[in-house]
Amino acid sequence: MSDRPGGDDGVVVLGDADTPAVLALCAQDPVANVFVSSRVSAVGADPARLGGQLWGWCPDGPLRALCWEGANLVPVLGEGVGEEALDAFAARARRSGRRCSSLVGPAGAVLGLWERLQAGWGRAREVRPEQPLMAIDAAPLLAPDLGVRATTPADLDVLVPACIAMFTEEVGYSPVGPDGGATYRRRVEELVRAGRSFARIERVDGAAQVVFKAELGAVAPGVVQVQGVWVHPHRRGQGLAGPGTAAVVQAARAAGLGTVSLYVNDYNTRAVRAYERVGFARVGTFATVLF
Repeated sequence: MSDRPGGDDGVVVLGDADTPAVLALCAQDPVANVFVSSRVSAVGADPARLGGQLWGWCPDGPLRALCWEGANLVPVLGEGVGEEALDAFAARARRSGRRCSSLVGPAGAVLGLWERLQAGWGRAREVRPEQPLMAIDAAPLLAPDLGVRATTPADLDVLVPACIAMFTEEVGYSPVGPDGGATYRRRVEELVRAGRSFARIERVDGAAQVVFKAELGAVAPGVVQVQGVWVHPHRRGQGLAGPGTAAVVQAARAAGLGTVSLYVNDYNTRAVRAYERVGFARVGTFATVLF
């Protein structure tokens, strides 16, 4: 950790010299903090490479908490850290203005930040206060769907529409921007080329169709997070989600990626039960505030 002092609120913008301290802080709860640790372990803590800033709270020198500020605002609190860090991050966020599309992470920290920010940031589009954080660190209990495989660039034309459908259904708006979806397609392609995209693709009325898909959205040392689990609407209720997710878990563990995690909306009881049948157990609670 660098020796530079924090500002009046104890918050500094972190950089590459802080990478070991950031990863050590994330390692206090590697499953909950996998998003931040995956980004930093891949490119370091320099804002130019991260595509966002890491705010570090270090009122007495050592890094005790941090907050990722990018497309999302993601708090990471160290052991025994709470109100003071949230006060400091909220003060910094108010000065910066809202530039994120959501707050997401451990429920206590996210809801604490939102309590401090909502008066200045205005109403949220939706608050999801109870999202079970689940993990599995063994072989799946369900037999994996052998039809689920790693996707390839040749699958992009059929895969991208499924990813757009999942995102729109989950978040409430389309990820297709003014560029006609080119940026989003590149993000999907990055996951495909990294071997982190999985799908079951079938021929339906002569055309290829994704009937199940999921990605390893965050990959850090010893833990990965599954994101974007989706079953085609016409195939729901047919038992595809459990075996499909089991196939993703099996692939991740075969690659030596360690603990496999995910978080899910508590009201999606069908998905929660499917993950439990795979062997996932609840290890915490996330919350998401959508703008």
